[in-house]
Amino acid sequence: MENTQTNNILMVKDLRVSYSQEAGSVFRPKKDLDVLKGVSFSIREGEVMGLVGESGCGKSTLSKALLGLIPKYEGVIVQKSEHPQMIFQDPFSSLNPAKKVGWILEEPLRLNTGLNRAEREKKVSEMLRRVGLEEKLAQRYPRQLSGGQRQRVCIAESLMLSPKLLIADEPVSALDVTIQAQIIALLRSIQKEMGLAILFISHDMRVVYQLSQRVMIMKDGEIVESGDVEQVYFHPEHPYTKKLLEAAGILEEGD
Repeated sequence: MENTQTNNILMVKDLRVSYSQEAGSVFRPKKDLDVLKGVSFSIREGEVMGLVGESGCGKSTLSKALLGLIPKYEGVIVQKSEHPQMIFQDPFSSLNPAKKVGWILEEPLRLNTGLNRAEREKKVSEMLRRVGLEEKLAQRYPRQLSGGQRQRVCIAESLMLSPKLLIADEPVSALDVTIQAQIIALLRSIQKEMGLAILFISHDMRVVYQLSQRVMIMKDGEIVESGDVEQVYFHPEHPYTKKLLEAAGILEEGD
């Protein structure tokens, strides 16, 4: 493990996940596809850790494993956050289209707390204001909101139970550049205000740099490089990290 301090909110050691593949023939046995190959890292309380890698490298599998959505894995996952939450890539598909925003935001409170209706509605109003939305939007359906507004609702929903850890899986990739900047600024503000730890997953090196203190580079199910974001971005050691930085225009070829 790279960090064994007691202020770690999440510790992962030698995490391995495999999926069974269908055999090409009845005469051939099924094969296991190794998706995560011994991933180890830790995230401290109040820290933003970036995770970068190309599509198919295992980023989303890692996030699902951390949330308990993949029951079969090898290795150790220890987290101190009672209600770790996820912010998804596509805000429209992650919100119930048949329910109004107020109902959606109240749902975690209905399921996990003893708050009465008035108390739940008050908290919904407070959270809408916190993420920069008007309280009246509680009476609208997701389809009546813009993409940026829907992502703010998703962020509000993830915060309703006051988690200590958020997993943000490509949370701005479906938004245009202007809205991306607004959502990143919102996440940065909320992270500081609430002391949140965030695992920020993206394929966009520039977006990760704006938000993260540390960063991990993933390739083919393995962490090939990790460390302080300034060190990794401007003094990369692994060829794959250099390739990603060059493709993003952050590092000139040959540096």
